[in-house]
Amino acid sequence: MEKLTKLIFDDMKPALGVTEPGAIAFAASKARSYTKGEIEEVSVEMNSGMYKNAFTCGIPNSDEVGNIFSAALGVVAGNPEKGLESLADVTEKDNETAVKLVEEGKVKVKLSGISSDIFIEAVVKTKSDVCVVTIKNSHTNIVRITLNGEVIFEKEEKDKENEIEETPLIHKYTLKDLVSYVKNVDIKEIEFIQKAFDVNMELFNEGLKSRKSTFIHQLFKMNGEKIFSDNVLSTAQLLCNGAIEARVIGLDKPAMSITGSGAHGIIAVMPLLAEQKVKNLSEEILLRAAALSYLVCMYIKEYSGRLSAFCGCGIAAGTGMACGLVFMRNGSVEEMGHTINNMASSITGMICDGGNQGCTMKGVAATDAAFRSAEFAMNGVYIYNVHGINGNTPEETMRNMGLIASPGMTGTEKTIVEIFENKIR
Repeated sequence: MEKLTKLIFDDMKPALGVTEPGAIAFAASKARSYTKGEIEEVSVEMNSGMYKNAFTCGIPNSDEVGNIFSAALGVVAGNPEKGLESLADVTEKDNETAVKLVEEGKVKVKLSGISSDIFIEAVVKTKSDVCVVTIKNSHTNIVRITLNGEVIFEKEEKDKENEIEETPLIHKYTLKDLVSYVKNVDIKEIEFIQKAFDVNMELFNEGLKSRKSTFIHQLFKMNGEKIFSDNVLSTAQLLCNGAIEARVIGLDKPAMSITGSGAHGIIAVMPLLAEQKVKNLSEEILLRAAALSYLVCMYIKEYSGRLSAFCGCGIAAGTGMACGLVFMRNGSVEEMGHTINNMASSITGMICDGGNQGCTMKGVAATDAAFRSAEFAMNGVYIYNVHGINGNTPEETMRNMGLIASPGMTGTEKTIVEIFENKIR
């Protein structure tokens, strides 16, 4: 397996609901698994991106939303062995028990600070035990477990102040390298990507059946009441944003995540499926384009951080998807670079105000921007390198897009969280 193939393979993971509520539930369920007896208190501390993304987000198998109920359901019914799908087996009785815990004031959530670096610390107290589970850097990366004051698990962490920062693997490649890889990699090596389309289509179909969803039904109507119409952009909007809505309202089907986000995983590939189906292209070109989309998304996200104040699913995954479209249309690396310029000059800076139905509207904007950016670029129309945040190379432009998020929008993140907290005072 080539290094880039492994990078994609290791990063692709099914996630039930939005990954942030899933991660909170996972942390709480893990802490609960080490304790015995009746729960006296559950407290979860988390960074701003985690807090914000789960604030009003739907929870699978529940009518409840948000951070507190994610933690409550995690301790009541979460299965830590299932990772981000830890709430897959929640029952109505579990929901009632979680509501009771919350009403009794036994579940508390607080903000640890403004940061794009993932941090969760879940504490579960019973009469006999206290367990603390700490997660850092990725949604399920447990770095420490403490039981009754004794450290029972610890993963060695890098000393960020003194370490020489290692270049992420993805940043050792140019856009030209990434395109060369997707053109030449043995197709059998990336066949696993098909699973992303299968998983995301199941989620989409769940949304189409649901009475809780709204956007998907309007998008279906706008697409001539067909899942695949002759209009590729309309079909892309339906597939992509129908699946996103199903995810954020908490329907009981996972999305295939990339860079720790189901919405990233959906935007990165679902519009490409529309392109392939409507234009009757091969399965092979779809898989190769999806691989490119994932890699470009990863490239930008390594600069922006996993959770930041800008909408990574629209900007990072949307830019990856735009490059995938150019690839499917037999475009050149130069045209992909121009497409990146168009994306950088259009939706960079679009805020992330949590995982909620607003993600659907952001997905609509990102899909439209991606299709238009690709079409403009392939007709020689693009924003030149001298303008705005565009760099002299596609790699510089992607770097600059990431830097706008982190550290660039740290103040924006603080303002967004303050708005959230004012809502609950």
